[in-house]
Amino acid sequence: MKLKFSKMHGLGNDFVVLDGIRQQVSLTPAQLRFLADRNFGIGCDQILLVEKPSQPDVDFRYRIFNADGSEVEQCGNGARCFVRFVHDVGLTGKREIRVETQTGIIIPRLEEDGNVTVDMGIPRFLPNEIPFLHDDDVVIYSLDVADETLEISVVSMGNPHAVQVVDCVDGAPVGDHGPLIENHQRFPQRVNAGFMQVVDRHAIKLRVYERGSGETLACGTGACAAVVTGIRRGLLDSPVRVTTRGGDLSIAWGGSGQPVLMTGPAVTVFSGEIEL
Repeated sequence: MKLKFSKMHGLGNDFVVLDGIRQQVSLTPAQLRFLADRNFGIGCDQILLVEKPSQPDVDFRYRIFNADGSEVEQCGNGARCFVRFVHDVGLTGKREIRVETQTGIIIPRLEEDGNVTVDMGIPRFLPNEIPFLHDDDVVIYSLDVADETLEISVVSMGNPHAVQVVDCVDGAPVGDHGPLIENHQRFPQRVNAGFMQVVDRHAIKLRVYERGSGETLACGTGACAAVVTGIRRGLLDSPVRVTTRGGDLSIAWGGSGQPVLMTGPAVTVFSGEIEL
């Protein structure tokens, strides 16, 4: 089977994007892992699939698969690449579209300066919505990891996040603690682990160990989660510049009950065809 694809990235968080509208796409977990393999396949953090919507008043359905072949609910950097892709390949002439995901509708918009802004929806904090095993909704939780007790904040941006504040992201134990937090028993569906350094009230540095992919150069939902939890903890004020290893994002949040707005780049690297 020959499969057409585009390779894209948002701040180095890279994707293989598949048009499931103009070609038949039905891939096994093994085929997904092959596409994501940086030695034997194309190589990416996630695979993004464009499909026809299953709901009225929606333009497209957006599906995301991690490098390990698992399907996940949301990907913020991918959402920016999604709208860039469907616009550039002629699937839509709209600059703003409504996109169906596993956990709700997002609204990405192409800006005149080439960046993309995505309405990522309203963050959710109740433990059973994340999901996180705890009875109460509090801002800071204790989590036992590797003989240490960490202070984390949890939030769902359509996918689960656990964010901790560190003194310096460069020296943070992302590689050691990241997989332990990701697979912690208190997160039944695993979790994305964020490590946030507060620079000032409108700027942070961030590293994220992503569920099913490991540390990536940038994580859009992770940036949203970090800013939201930082505001809830009284450390930040909107808007916030989030500096990742791949570049900067701008995140704005108006507070409880309001959606999170994420703005950043989306770049097509190349397009091609691969035999599966």
